[in-house]
Amino acid sequence: MFQLFGYLNGRQRLLIGVAFIFIITQIWLDLRLPDFMADITELIETEGSAMSDILIKGGYMLLCAFGSMVASIIVGYCAARVAAGLAKTLRDKVYDKTIAFSMSEIGHFSVASLINRTTNDVMQIQHLVAMGMQAIVKAPLMAVWAIIKIYNKSWQWTSATAVAVFVLIILLAAVIIFAHPRFIRIQGLTDNINRVTRELLSGIRVVRAYNAEKFEEDKFAQANDELTNNNLTAHRVMSLMGPGTTLINSGLTLAVYWIGAYMILAADMPDRLGIFSDMVVFSNYAMQVIMAFMTLNMIFMILPRSQVSANRICEVLNMPVSIEDGKGVSQDNLARGSIEFKNVSFKYPGAGENTLFNISFKANPGETVAFIGATGSGKTSLINLIPRFYDVSEGEVLVDGHNVKEYTQSDLHERIGYVPQKAVLFAGTVASNVNFGTGMDKDVTEEDIKEAIDTAQCKDFVEKMEGQYDAPIAQGGTNVSGGQKQRLSIARAVVRKPEILIFDDSFSALDYRTDRALRAALERTTAESTKLIVAQRIGTIRHADRIIVLDHGRIAGIGKHEELLKSCPAYHEIAASQLSKEELENG
Repeated sequence: MFQLFGYLNGRQRLLIGVAFIFIITQIWLDLRLPDFMADITELIETEGSAMSDILIKGGYMLLCAFGSMVASIIVGYCAARVAAGLAKTLRDKVYDKTIAFSMSEIGHFSVASLINRTTNDVMQIQHLVAMGMQAIVKAPLMAVWAIIKIYNKSWQWTSATAVAVFVLIILLAAVIIFAHPRFIRIQGLTDNINRVTRELLSGIRVVRAYNAEKFEEDKFAQANDELTNNNLTAHRVMSLMGPGTTLINSGLTLAVYWIGAYMILAADMPDRLGIFSDMVVFSNYAMQVIMAFMTLNMIFMILPRSQVSANRICEVLNMPVSIEDGKGVSQDNLARGSIEFKNVSFKYPGAGENTLFNISFKANPGETVAFIGATGSGKTSLINLIPRFYDVSEGEVLVDGHNVKEYTQSDLHERIGYVPQKAVLFAGTVASNVNFGTGMDKDVTEEDIKEAIDTAQCKDFVEKMEGQYDAPIAQGGTNVSGGQKQRLSIARAVVRKPEILIFDDSFSALDYRTDRALRAALERTTAESTKLIVAQRIGTIRHADRIIVLDHGRIAGIGKHEELLKSCPAYHEIAASQLSKEELENG
């Protein structure tokens, strides 16, 4: 928790100081009211008292009440500004750290949990700070100050107040013991319900296709019931605080007046007025003590969840980033677009064995190198090492003659145009999606966007859309087909004019005619770029300069299509499943 407070800036710390001053002022004004009440009581009971004296004391009371209200407003304003500012800073920090995470760290937390930590957990800290500055600081000061002012009034009254405070502390301790574990579970259960909901919404078409609505409803109901039952138990325990403190408050008031009645009856007539006045004052001060503890009750409802939220936020902020920027490399490089793997082995974090074993090959500038193999052979894992989505376990990956670990990630990614296996589009327009992430130093014109769209064979359907290049794209690209999403993703990579183009099975949703036209267009417009193509179809890669066949994470063969048909059984088996006998015989 204290680590998060370290993110407060100078202005926010100043506001905390101002708030503290006005909290002291508010407490002093509140504790002056009983003194004026005692003076008014004595004036009323004393013969010959002037009404003007009573009105003056009443005026002082009004001024104290008004001053206390102004101080409270100022404290509330300062608390709100500090809380909102800290929340904004924490959201920025968590978001920036998440962006810096590799796929390994993101997998460690899960997407649903990271979203929850950026939103709900930060909100819990904001609530704590907003209320805490007014309650956590004010309540103890109020209680201690009030006790100091009453401890010498009467040992009987003081004893009654001590008993009430002791009972209240026991009640608070019992509530914390039983409610705190439940509040700790709330955030984890919230993560779970977010995960279930996100899973359902992202896979809604599959759910409907398999009539699995009832199954998903039951899964959501289970997660919802766990969260609801946990919240009910926690808040049932917390609900004891309200009537409990009211009972203690009323009991203390009764005890003060009961004891006072006996004291007044036992005192001499001249002393009775002073005792009655003290009783009024003591009653008000005792109420201030109880009210201070009642205020803390609100904090005890928020503090457990806030502590858990703080730990979850700190877990993200303190997570070491496994992939860090290198020192950078010079730009005056003659081997622009070259890629080389030297004895590369790779194992996913937490996996028992390697996914890739001793991979070595080189792609020269402008070449087209293709990768093919059975599902799970390591094709995607291999190309993910080039943009450093993961780092190699052994060996090294070179881009332009330099180890990828030497580059800053920004510089490395500027050299690469990447089209993922699953096409991803963002809410916006066709143009904004194609122009996505082109880099601040790249001047992309409207003509560049149109050329990239034409190269990716998108022109035919884009110009039929309402708005054409400014046609809206829904979040996730749900208003276009799978093949259209793939082609727009390819246009996004092409418009960057990168040194290296990586296509991770990016032609799978295209028909053969479009596939052929797209590859021909790429050869014309991206001739200088090195192209790495992962594919399942022989027709997509048969004209590549070099084809690398992967089998269970190892290289089974390297060469051209005709060579591999003769020399590589694994490649021949794949080809035989896709090509006719004549095509196999003719190469």
